[in-house]
Amino acid sequence: MDQSPPRNTSVTVADVAHKAGVSKATAARVLGGYGTVSDRVREAVTAAARALDYRPNELARSMTTGRSGTIGVVVGDIENPFFSLAVRGITDVARQAGFTVILINSGEDVAAEKAAIRTLLAKRVDGLIVSPAKESDVEHLREAFRSGLPLALLDRGSDELDVDTVIADDRHAAEAVTCRLLSLGHRNIAYLTACDTPDHRFRTAKDINTGSVRRRIEGFLGACRDAGLTGMEQWIHVGAVTPEHTQRIAKGMLQSALRPTALIASDSVIGLEVFKVCRELGLSVPHDLSLVSFHDADWTSVTTPPVTVVRQPVYGLGETVAKLLVERLNGERQDARKVVLKTEIVERASTGEPIQGER
Repeated sequence: MDQSPPRNTSVTVADVAHKAGVSKATAARVLGGYGTVSDRVREAVTAAARALDYRPNELARSMTTGRSGTIGVVVGDIENPFFSLAVRGITDVARQAGFTVILINSGEDVAAEKAAIRTLLAKRVDGLIVSPAKESDVEHLREAFRSGLPLALLDRGSDELDVDTVIADDRHAAEAVTCRLLSLGHRNIAYLTACDTPDHRFRTAKDINTGSVRRRIEGFLGACRDAGLTGMEQWIHVGAVTPEHTQRIAKGMLQSALRPTALIASDSVIGLEVFKVCRELGLSVPHDLSLVSFHDADWTSVTTPPVTVVRQPVYGLGETVAKLLVERLNGERQDARKVVLKTEIVERASTGEPIQGER
């Protein structure tokens, strides 16, 4: 008769070993994922663990293997659909590799990011994935990396850190969408971002600490220069950090004597607020304002008109950065890798030629 403990009791490694007909040490190697055993033994132990509904003691396993089975992830804004989808890509890969994700939101604040890193280090995570709030302030990340903790960067790289990095081709995407607006006849093209400066005014791309946005602005300005336009820095607006800030900035632009005929929103959260402001002011999209948004959020395809977007491989960004980190955690040694994923422009009905006389 099978003397295995019932499922409602705490099943131990010894119980699994007894049912599988192997030693406790052998069962521990299989269940802990270390050491070498034959395929037959591994299958027997795995089957026994499944039959007994064995649940590993994570604390005991971490003491044995020196690993916690967790990955720490720090992103700028978990309410932003961009980061939500990227984190989904991370967690899917992590789960398949046997890791649990601990997610912390920095609110795009460096001090909060530093506190998050300290918390994750205290929890002894096996690796870190971070989307840095300020790419010029990464000493805390460098220290974590120097301590031997595998680190990978999501969406935002840093020239000061030689670590695995996954980004999108933001500059090329901004160039392409700007050229599209220029070809339609637009010259008064605004760019609106949540990134900010001390006096809330944009002067140079070096003012922007978020690399992905900086690359987009560089692409925007580069396309304008190639078209013979100068002084386009005046059309870049910063500080759209909340819906209220975004609405105030958008209203100021759209009610001014020299208003834009086209606007590029640096993310879909900003794009949605601009769309709302247009409705509130009685402006027609695209007749009065051509609108383009980065990130193909769900709302962009169901509005009237649907919004032209730069579709970023958001899930792929998370998926890829997690795969790179898992490879490191599995012992692969190679130089730091930088992966750049392609974007695409999805043409919808929110762009058109500017009104005659406003070109």
